[in-house]
Amino acid sequence: MPVATERSIVAGIDGSRSAKTAAMWAADEASKRGLPLRLVHVFTIPVVTMPGVITSFEGVREGFESRGLAWISEVREAALVRHPDLVVETAVREWNPVAALTQESVKATMVVLGSRGLGGFTGMLVGSIAVALAHHGHCPIVVARGRQLDVAAQEAGPVVVGTDGSPAGEAAVGFAFDEARVRDADVTVVRTWSELVDHGAIRPHFLAVDPAEIEAAERKAAEEQVAPWRDKYPDVPVEIVIRKGRPVRTLLEFGARARLLVVGSRGRGGFEGMLLGSTSQALVAHSACPVAVIRLAAPEL
Repeated sequence: MPVATERSIVAGIDGSRSAKTAAMWAADEASKRGLPLRLVHVFTIPVVTMPGVITSFEGVREGFESRGLAWISEVREAALVRHPDLVVETAVREWNPVAALTQESVKATMVVLGSRGLGGFTGMLVGSIAVALAHHGHCPIVVARGRQLDVAAQEAGPVVVGTDGSPAGEAAVGFAFDEARVRDADVTVVRTWSELVDHGAIRPHFLAVDPAEIEAAERKAAEEQVAPWRDKYPDVPVEIVIRKGRPVRTLLEFGARARLLVVGSRGRGGFEGMLLGSTSQALVAHSACPVAVIRLAAPEL
Protein backbone atom coordinates (compact mmCIF):
# COMPACT_ATOMS: atom_id res chain seq x y z
CA MET A 1 0.00 0.00 0.00
CA PRO A 2 1.43 3.41 -0.99
CA VAL A 3 2.43 5.59 1.95
CA ALA A 4 0.10 8.54 2.54
CA THR A 5 1.39 11.98 1.64
CA GLU A 6 1.82 14.30 4.62
CA ARG A 7 -1.16 16.61 5.25
CA SER A 8 -3.43 14.93 2.72
CA ILE A 9 -7.20 15.13 3.14
CA VAL A 10 -8.55 11.62 3.63
CA ALA A 11 -12.03 10.54 2.54
CA GLY A 12 -13.50 7.21 3.61
CA ILE A 13 -15.07 5.38 0.65
CA ASP A 14 -17.53 2.49 1.01
CA GLY A 15 -19.64 2.60 -2.14
CA SER A 16 -22.52 4.56 -0.62
CA ARG A 17 -23.90 7.73 -2.15
CA SER A 18 -23.16 9.53 1.10
CA ALA A 19 -19.48 8.57 0.91
CA LYS A 20 -19.25 9.77 -2.70
CA THR A 21 -20.79 13.10 -1.74
CA ALA A 22 -18.40 13.39 1.20
CA ALA A 23 -15.46 12.64 -1.10
CA MET A 24 -16.49 15.50 -3.40
CA TRP A 25 -16.61 17.80 -0.37
CA ALA A 26 -13.14 16.56 0.56
CA ALA A 27 -11.94 17.15 -3.02
CA ASP A 28 -13.18 20.75 -2.87
CA GLU A 29 -11.39 21.21 0.46
CA ALA A 30 -8.15 19.73 -0.89
CA SER A 31 -8.31 21.93 -3.99
CA LYS A 32 -8.84 25.10 -1.91
CA ARG A 33 -5.87 24.26 0.27
CA GLY A 34 -3.57 22.92 -2.47
CA LEU A 35 -3.35 19.54 -0.72
CA PRO A 36 -3.58 15.96 -2.00
CA LEU A 37 -6.85 14.04 -1.70
CA ARG A 38 -6.53 10.48 -0.37
CA LEU A 39 -9.40 8.06 -0.99
CA VAL A 40 -9.40 5.11 1.39
CA HIS A 41 -11.56 1.99 1.40
CA VAL A 42 -11.25 -0.45 4.31
CA PHE A 43 -12.80 -3.90 4.26
CA THR A 44 -13.03 -6.73 6.75
CA ILE A 45 -13.86 -10.24 5.53
CA PRO A 46 -16.77 -11.60 7.57
CA VAL A 47 -16.49 -15.00 9.19
CA VAL A 48 -19.11 -17.29 7.65
CA THR A 49 -19.94 -20.60 9.33
CA MET A 50 -22.71 -22.23 7.34
CA PRO A 51 -22.91 -26.03 7.15
CA GLY A 52 -22.33 -27.32 3.65
CA VAL A 53 -20.92 -24.04 2.35
CA ILE A 54 -17.27 -24.09 1.35
CA THR A 55 -15.72 -20.82 0.23
CA SER A 56 -12.21 -19.87 -0.81
CA PHE A 57 -10.88 -17.29 1.61
CA GLU A 58 -8.53 -15.93 -1.03
CA GLY A 59 -11.38 -15.72 -3.52
CA VAL A 60 -13.52 -13.81 -1.05
CA ARG A 61 -10.67 -11.46 -0.26
CA GLU A 62 -10.05 -10.78 -3.95
CA GLY A 63 -13.75 -10.09 -4.40
CA PHE A 64 -13.82 -7.54 -1.55
CA GLU A 65 -10.64 -5.90 -2.83
CA SER A 66 -11.91 -5.75 -6.40
CA ARG A 67 -15.16 -4.16 -5.27
CA GLY A 68 -13.25 -1.58 -3.22
CA LEU A 69 -10.97 -0.74 -6.14
CA ALA A 70 -14.00 -0.19 -8.36
CA TRP A 71 -15.59 2.17 -5.82
CA ILE A 72 -12.33 4.06 -5.38
CA SER A 73 -11.82 4.35 -9.15
CA GLU A 74 -15.30 5.75 -9.68
CA VAL A 75 -14.86 8.43 -7.02
CA ARG A 76 -11.34 9.27 -8.21
CA GLU A 77 -12.60 9.92 -11.73
CA ALA A 78 -15.38 12.15 -10.44
CA ALA A 79 -12.94 14.13 -8.28
CA LEU A 80 -10.59 14.70 -11.23
CA VAL A 81 -13.45 15.84 -13.46
CA ARG A 82 -14.27 18.40 -10.80
CA HIS A 83 -10.64 19.37 -10.12
CA PRO A 84 -8.37 18.25 -13.02
CA ASP A 85 -5.15 19.40 -11.31
CA LEU A 86 -5.89 17.68 -8.00
CA VAL A 87 -3.40 15.08 -6.77
CA VAL A 88 -5.46 12.01 -5.83
CA GLU A 89 -4.03 9.06 -3.89
CA THR A 90 -5.93 5.81 -3.32
CA ALA A 91 -5.70 2.92 -0.89
CA VAL A 92 -7.74 -0.26 -0.41
CA ARG A 93 -6.94 -1.87 2.93
CA GLU A 94 -7.96 -5.08 4.62
CA TRP A 95 -8.07 -4.17 8.27
CA ASN A 96 -10.28 -2.96 11.06
CA PRO A 97 -11.86 0.35 9.96
CA VAL A 98 -11.13 2.07 13.28
CA ALA A 99 -7.48 1.06 13.27
CA ALA A 100 -7.02 1.92 9.60
CA LEU A 101 -8.65 5.34 9.76
CA THR A 102 -6.89 6.17 13.01
CA GLN A 103 -3.58 5.36 11.35
CA GLU A 104 -4.56 7.45 8.33
CA SER A 105 -5.32 10.37 10.64
CA VAL A 106 -1.70 10.54 11.87
CA LYS A 107 -0.51 12.28 8.70
CA ALA A 108 -3.82 13.71 7.50
CA THR A 109 -5.03 17.30 7.67
CA MET A 110 -8.54 15.94 8.20
CA VAL A 111 -10.58 12.77 7.71
CA VAL A 112 -13.91 13.20 5.92
CA LEU A 113 -16.77 10.73 6.29
CA GLY A 114 -20.28 10.44 4.92
CA SER A 115 -23.27 10.57 7.24
CA ARG A 116 -24.52 7.15 6.12
CA GLY A 117 -22.56 4.17 4.91
CA LEU A 118 -22.33 0.63 3.61
CA GLY A 119 -19.94 -2.26 4.03
CA GLY A 120 -17.10 -1.65 6.43
CA PHE A 121 -18.41 1.82 7.30
CA THR A 122 -21.95 0.77 8.25
CA GLY A 123 -23.20 2.89 11.14
CA MET A 124 -20.01 4.96 10.97
CA LEU A 125 -21.50 8.02 12.58
CA VAL A 126 -23.77 6.51 15.21
CA GLY A 127 -21.67 3.66 16.56
CA SER A 128 -18.33 2.68 17.96
CA ILE A 129 -16.24 3.69 14.94
CA ALA A 130 -17.11 7.38 15.21
CA VAL A 131 -16.55 7.40 18.97
CA ALA A 132 -13.23 5.62 18.56
CA LEU A 133 -12.04 8.10 15.93
CA ALA A 134 -13.04 10.98 18.17
CA HIS A 135 -11.00 9.47 21.01
CA HIS A 136 -7.98 8.20 19.11
CA GLY A 137 -7.78 10.15 15.86
CA HIS A 138 -4.98 12.63 15.34
CA CYS A 139 -6.74 15.22 13.17
CA PRO A 140 -10.17 16.84 12.73
CA ILE A 141 -13.01 14.52 11.66
CA VAL A 142 -15.58 16.01 9.29
CA VAL A 143 -19.04 14.54 8.77
CA ALA A 144 -20.03 15.80 5.33
CA ARG A 145 -23.80 16.04 5.37
CA GLY A 146 -26.75 18.37 4.88
CA ARG A 147 -27.99 20.74 2.21
CA GLN A 148 -24.76 22.75 2.41
CA LEU A 149 -23.05 20.07 0.34
CA ASP A 150 -24.63 21.74 -2.67
CA VAL A 151 -22.10 23.93 -4.48
CA ALA A 152 -24.33 27.02 -4.36
CA ALA A 153 -25.01 26.57 -0.64
CA GLN A 154 -21.29 26.25 0.11
CA GLU A 155 -20.76 29.79 -1.12
CA ALA A 156 -23.04 31.32 1.49
CA GLY A 157 -23.22 31.49 5.28
CA PRO A 158 -20.61 31.67 8.04
CA VAL A 159 -18.48 29.04 9.70
CA VAL A 160 -20.20 28.44 13.05
CA VAL A 161 -18.23 27.18 16.04
CA GLY A 162 -19.62 26.08 19.38
CA THR A 163 -17.32 26.71 22.32
CA ASP A 164 -17.42 26.59 26.10
CA GLY A 165 -13.92 27.77 26.99
CA SER A 166 -12.47 24.28 27.26
CA PRO A 167 -9.14 23.33 25.58
CA ALA A 168 -11.03 21.35 22.93
CA GLY A 169 -13.27 24.36 22.41
CA GLU A 170 -10.18 26.52 21.93
CA ALA A 171 -8.91 24.13 19.25
CA ALA A 172 -12.32 24.25 17.57
CA VAL A 173 -12.22 28.06 17.46
CA GLY A 174 -8.80 27.98 15.82
CA PHE A 175 -9.98 25.46 13.24
CA ALA A 176 -13.06 27.57 12.50
CA PHE A 177 -11.01 30.70 11.87
CA ASP A 178 -8.69 28.83 9.52
CA GLU A 179 -11.63 27.33 7.62
CA ALA A 180 -13.21 30.78 7.34
CA ARG A 181 -9.97 32.18 5.93
CA VAL A 182 -9.79 29.46 3.30
CA ARG A 183 -13.45 29.94 2.36
CA ASP A 184 -13.44 33.75 2.58
CA ALA A 185 -16.25 33.45 5.13
CA ASP A 186 -17.29 35.00 8.43
CA VAL A 187 -17.02 33.20 11.78
CA THR A 188 -19.90 32.98 14.23
CA VAL A 189 -18.77 31.95 17.72
CA VAL A 190 -21.65 30.48 19.73
CA ARG A 191 -21.60 30.05 23.49
CA THR A 192 -24.61 28.93 25.54
CA TRP A 193 -25.35 29.31 29.23
CA SER A 194 -27.82 28.09 31.82
CA GLU A 195 -29.05 29.54 35.09
CA LEU A 196 -28.96 26.05 36.61
CA VAL A 197 -25.62 24.65 35.43
CA ASP A 198 -22.18 26.22 35.36
CA HIS A 199 -19.53 24.20 33.46
CA GLY A 200 -21.09 20.87 34.29
CA ALA A 201 -21.88 21.60 37.95
CA ILE A 202 -25.09 22.81 39.58
CA ARG A 203 -24.79 26.48 40.45
CA PRO A 204 -24.91 27.17 44.21
CA HIS A 205 -27.99 29.22 45.04
CA PHE A 206 -29.11 28.98 41.43
CA LEU A 207 -32.52 30.43 42.27
CA ALA A 208 -30.87 33.70 43.19
CA VAL A 209 -28.53 34.10 40.21
CA ASP A 210 -28.71 37.20 38.03
CA PRO A 211 -29.11 36.19 34.34
CA ALA A 212 -27.63 39.49 33.19
CA GLU A 213 -24.48 38.87 35.22
CA ILE A 214 -24.14 35.34 33.84
CA GLU A 215 -24.51 36.51 30.26
CA ALA A 216 -22.04 39.35 30.80
CA ALA A 217 -19.49 36.96 32.30
CA GLU A 218 -19.93 34.48 29.41
CA ARG A 219 -19.53 37.23 26.84
CA LYS A 220 -16.38 38.50 28.53
CA ALA A 221 -14.94 34.99 28.57
CA ALA A 222 -15.83 34.46 24.90
CA GLU A 223 -14.29 37.79 23.90
CA GLU A 224 -11.07 36.89 25.71
CA GLN A 225 -10.97 33.49 24.03
CA VAL A 226 -11.54 34.92 20.57
CA ALA A 227 -9.13 37.88 20.91
CA PRO A 228 -5.94 35.99 19.91
CA TRP A 229 -7.68 34.55 16.85
CA ARG A 230 -8.90 38.00 15.81
CA ASP A 231 -5.27 39.13 15.89
CA LYS A 232 -4.07 36.10 13.92
CA TYR A 233 -6.83 36.39 11.31
CA PRO A 234 -7.53 40.15 11.10
CA ASP A 235 -9.36 39.84 7.77
CA VAL A 236 -11.93 37.32 9.06
CA PRO A 237 -15.15 39.00 10.29
CA VAL A 238 -16.34 37.65 13.64
CA GLU A 239 -19.69 37.60 15.41
CA ILE A 240 -19.96 36.40 19.02
CA VAL A 241 -23.33 35.05 20.09
CA ILE A 242 -24.13 34.41 23.75
CA ARG A 243 -27.39 32.53 24.09
CA LYS A 244 -29.34 31.12 27.02
CA GLY A 245 -30.44 27.63 26.07
CA ARG A 246 -29.39 24.13 25.13
CA PRO A 247 -26.26 23.65 23.00
CA VAL A 248 -27.81 21.22 20.51
CA ARG A 249 -30.84 23.34 19.74
CA THR A 250 -28.76 26.50 19.49
CA LEU A 251 -26.08 24.98 17.26
CA LEU A 252 -28.66 23.40 14.97
CA GLU A 253 -30.37 26.77 14.66
CA PHE A 254 -27.18 28.53 13.61
CA GLY A 255 -26.08 25.54 11.53
CA ALA A 256 -29.18 25.98 9.37
CA ARG A 257 -27.54 28.99 7.74
CA ALA A 258 -23.90 27.92 8.04
CA ARG A 259 -21.52 26.38 5.54
CA LEU A 260 -19.71 24.47 8.32
CA LEU A 261 -20.41 23.69 11.98
CA VAL A 262 -17.37 23.14 14.23
CA VAL A 263 -17.31 21.60 17.72
CA GLY A 264 -14.70 20.18 20.07
CA SER A 265 -14.65 16.46 20.79
CA ARG A 266 -14.77 17.04 24.54
CA GLY A 267 -15.81 20.07 26.49
CA ARG A 268 -17.27 21.17 29.76
CA GLY A 269 -20.63 22.52 30.73
CA GLY A 270 -23.21 22.27 27.97
CA PHE A 271 -20.77 20.80 25.46
CA GLU A 272 -19.41 18.05 27.70
CA GLY A 273 -19.27 14.60 26.11
CA MET A 274 -20.04 16.04 22.68
CA LEU A 275 -19.26 12.79 20.89
CA LEU A 276 -20.48 10.29 23.42
CA GLY A 277 -24.19 10.89 23.72
CA SER A 278 -27.31 12.53 22.40
CA THR A 279 -25.61 15.84 21.60
CA SER A 280 -23.34 14.43 18.90
CA GLN A 281 -26.02 12.15 17.50
CA ALA A 282 -28.43 15.07 17.19
CA LEU A 283 -25.87 17.24 15.39
CA VAL A 284 -24.89 14.44 13.01
CA ALA A 285 -28.48 13.39 12.34
CA HIS A 286 -30.03 16.82 11.92
CA SER A 287 -27.38 19.39 11.01
CA ALA A 288 -28.10 21.24 7.79
CA CYS A 289 -24.38 21.55 7.06
CA PRO A 290 -21.16 19.53 7.44
CA VAL A 291 -19.96 19.03 11.03
CA ALA A 292 -16.27 19.16 11.97
CA VAL A 293 -15.22 17.53 15.25
CA ILE A 294 -11.91 18.77 16.60
CA ARG A 295 -9.94 16.61 18.98
CA LEU A 296 -7.41 18.23 21.27
CA ALA A 297 -3.93 17.06 20.32
CA ALA A 298 -2.19 14.89 22.89
CA PRO A 299 0.77 16.61 24.59
CA GLU A 300 4.18 15.59 23.31
CA LEU A 301 6.26 13.56 25.73
